[in-house]
Amino acid sequence: MMNITTKSIQNKWTEFTLTNDYGMSASILNFGGIITKMMVPDQHGKTENVVLGFNNYADYEENTNYLGAQIGPVAGRIQNAAFKLDDKTYTLEENEGNNHLHGGPNGFHQVIWSAETSQSNNEVSLILTHTGRHLENGYPGNLDVSITYTLNNANELILNYQATSDHDTPVALTNHTYFNLSGDMKGTVHNHHVQFDSRYFAELNEELIPTGQLIEPVDTSFDFRNGRLLGDGLKPETAQQIIAGNGYDHYFMFGSEKAVTVSEKNTGRTMKIHTSEPGMVLYTANGLDEGLKLNEGLSQKYAGVCFEAQPHPAALHHDGFPNVILPTGETYRSYIKYSFK
Repeated sequence: MMNITTKSIQNKWTEFTLTNDYGMSASILNFGGIITKMMVPDQHGKTENVVLGFNNYADYEENTNYLGAQIGPVAGRIQNAAFKLDDKTYTLEENEGNNHLHGGPNGFHQVIWSAETSQSNNEVSLILTHTGRHLENGYPGNLDVSITYTLNNANELILNYQATSDHDTPVALTNHTYFNLSGDMKGTVHNHHVQFDSRYFAELNEELIPTGQLIEPVDTSFDFRNGRLLGDGLKPETAQQIIAGNGYDHYFMFGSEKAVTVSEKNTGRTMKIHTSEPGMVLYTANGLDEGLKLNEGLSQKYAGVCFEAQPHPAALHHDGFPNVILPTGETYRSYIKYSFK
C-alpha cells in the first residue's frame, strides 16, 4: 500500500519510511539524509534489506564510514584540504590525513535537515532542505540545498538534488549507500555482476587522491564495459587495487550511457542506476571498519558496494575532470535513480 510512515528516533530525529504497492520500501533519516533500510523483493517475491545500516541508530552520530549518508557540499577528497577560486584560497578542515573528505567532519551527513512529505496514487516523496552558511566548514557562499526522495510503483527510488548559492562555490552532491543485493547481508559483494560504460578512470596516489592522470582500463579488472564480477578486482593484482586496499575506490568517467547495471544471481535481483552525473566513485568497502553492529550482523570488508554518482573535486586541482563550481545565482540540478527488478 502506497504510504509514508514516521518513527521518532531518540526524541531528536525522525525516520521516514516510503512504501509502494509492491512491497518495496525505503527508510530515510532527517539526520544526514541517511538511507537506513531499503526493502526489495527478490525473484521469488521475498522482501529483504539490500543496504547496510546500523542496528543501533545512535551509531549514526559518528558514522565515519558514511553508511547511507547524503554527502556534501563536496563529495570526495579535496587535496591538502584547500582550493583556489576567484584568486582566493579557501582552507577546509582536514579529516583524513592532510586532506578534506566528504564535506568534512560536519558535512551534510551530520546535519538535521528540514523535512516535508508528499503523496499521490503512484508515488510518495520526502523532501529534505538545508542551508549551509557562508564559510561554514570553509566553503564560500550561503548554499540552499534540497534533496527529494521519490519512491514509485515501478520499484524506483529517485533522488533529485537542487542547490543555489550567493557565491561561486564548489558543489558535488551524492549518496553513500552501501548496497548488497544478496539481501539481509547474506554474503559479500564478490558475486555482484556490474556493468557500465567507462573508458577512463582516475589514477590514485597513496593518499587516494587523484594524480590528475586518467587511465584507460582496457584488458584490466577496471574495464566494466562488458560487465564483470566485482570479485575480479578485490585482490592485490595491480598497484591501483593495492593502493585502494585491494579493491575499488576510484572515479570512473561515464561514456555514452550514464548508467550502471548490478545483478546478484542467487536472488535474481537486478538494480539499474541512471544518473545525470558525468561519473561515479565505485567503492567496494575495502576500508569498511569490521565488527560494526549492523542490521543483519557484524560488518566486514566487502560487505557492500557504493556507486557515488558525482563530478569529482579533483577538478579543483587538475584539468580534464568535470566542473564542480556552481556559479552565483545558477541552479545545481542532478538526479540518481535506482530501479529494481
